[in-house]
Amino acid sequence: MGAAKGMAHLHHDCSPRIIHRDIKSSYILLDSNLEARVSDFGLAKLLEDEETHITTIVAGTFGYLAPEYMVSRRATDKTDVYSFGVLVLEVLSGKRPTDASFIEKGLNIVGWLNFLITENRQREIVDSSCVGMQAESLDALLSVAIQCVCSNPEDRPSMHRVVQLLESEVLTPYPSDSYDSNSD
Repeated sequence: MGAAKGMAHLHHDCSPRIIHRDIKSSYILLDSNLEARVSDFGLAKLLEDEETHITTIVAGTFGYLAPEYMVSRRATDKTDVYSFGVLVLEVLSGKRPTDASFIEKGLNIVGWLNFLITENRQREIVDSSCVGMQAESLDALLSVAIQCVCSNPEDRPSMHRVVQLLESEVLTPYPSDSYDSNSD
């Protein structure tokens, strides 16, 4: 939740907006209260309010990069949303985005998820060590991840929306007033 709120702040509350371009698990740090914080802004780019993207050399970590970014070299807030979705899949599955078991099959974690979805077995991505968690929370978290890694960037939620979904569907007993529920 802390990482999602941090990214929402970068995308929606800063002026100019900040596109991180390298969201991954090793750049999510925990503070003394075990709250997640986004770190390492070495690849970050500023996006003026009227701009929709920034064209740049492709930078970031393989496995977390949105497919359209690798093709078009256009970094947007939706490319960060994709990376966040990969991060959530990594947490849910207990596997790295480019785990050897995926590479052997010519896939990455999103490819594996998409394969499971076609067979209506997407719940199989959840690691067995998550068994003690509430099924509704796991399903909601998986749903958020699926939305974030959607192949069409326009269909991905904004980070404000991701925070809302996490608060209302995953952490219902602990909602935050950080973001207005009427914003996108």
